[in-house]
Amino acid sequence: MDERPVGAPAAVVPDVAAVRRARRGPRRRHALVVAGTGAAALTALVVNLLLGDYTYTFPDAARIIAGVGIDRPTAEFLMLEQKLPRALAALCVGLCFGAGGAVFQTVLRNPLASPDIVGISTGASAAAVFALLALGLRSDVVALAAAVGAVLTALAVRWVAGGIGSYRLVLVGVGLSAALLSVVHYLFTRAAVWDAQLALRWLTGSVAGSGWPEVRVLVVVLVVLLPVLWWSARSLRITELGADAATGLGVTSRRAELLMLVAVLLVAAGVAGAGPVSFLAFLSGPIARGLNAGRTSIVGAALVGAALLLAADFTGQYLIGTVNVPAGVLTGAVGAPFLLWLMARGASGRSPR
Repeated sequence: MDERPVGAPAAVVPDVAAVRRARRGPRRRHALVVAGTGAAALTALVVNLLLGDYTYTFPDAARIIAGVGIDRPTAEFLMLEQKLPRALAALCVGLCFGAGGAVFQTVLRNPLASPDIVGISTGASAAAVFALLALGLRSDVVALAAAVGAVLTALAVRWVAGGIGSYRLVLVGVGLSAALLSVVHYLFTRAAVWDAQLALRWLTGSVAGSGWPEVRVLVVVLVVLLPVLWWSARSLRITELGADAATGLGVTSRRAELLMLVAVLLVAAGVAGAGPVSFLAFLSGPIARGLNAGRTSIVGAALVGAALLLAADFTGQYLIGTVNVPAGVLTGAVGAPFLLWLMARGASGRSPR
């Protein structure tokens, strides 16, 4: 039975079934991406726990984590005090960097606008190195200084750039990052050798020194910020259209500001937990978008970040000869060519998104 209005041409009547099918396709694709990246992160977590210099069977690891015990004190100690907290720290830090980086790139509508590029990670590193070398602080206070440095750097970039403007904000961030790096280099010239070695963690990024205190802080941060991110990210698709289009559709700039604030706090928590893991936030968003047919997926990007950091940490520990390579070195080695590839695509006239 023809249900179109009297006198209306046939082209005016939408094909409801076709619209529903068109909507189901992206949703199904997104669900598959989340399931796939979640499985990758879970697999990387299990590999980090079971394999390495001291290997475990899955039943033994499950019994130790459940608190049942297996009458092997060394195995229990290594699992509960080294492997498990380190793997969970890598998981949480990866979630923080992945989600934060995806928000940066989406809100600013620029695939180069990650915390690494705009100076957030450098600001955190500079604050941590200053606390270590100039003030003589140690432990949790240094992590707090790194988080504060990330937030202050973000505020400075935002203030100088004059708003959330894509390329202007990126340029300001690059300039401020160079200035902060010069401060870091100066501090290294005045530092003792032992202190300089301690400060190197905040320039490379590593979860090697992570324990249960860091894991607890990261879990609390994720529990608090992820619901806020989920609520504020509901307008993310509209925000991607640009400030003018978003305003015309009823989405004010305050929602974008809130998204950026949550992203900065997530990145600050990640830096405080593991240092500035190079290019982790930068890699996660484009990989998740590529898997999701060019559509932004904050959840997918967070899981990609977790899988990448877990894989980098395991590779650096066990798969490169007898040398322990920090995870940040490996992610930087992968991220730098990826950055050049994105810029080459943009220069050739093809959108990197």
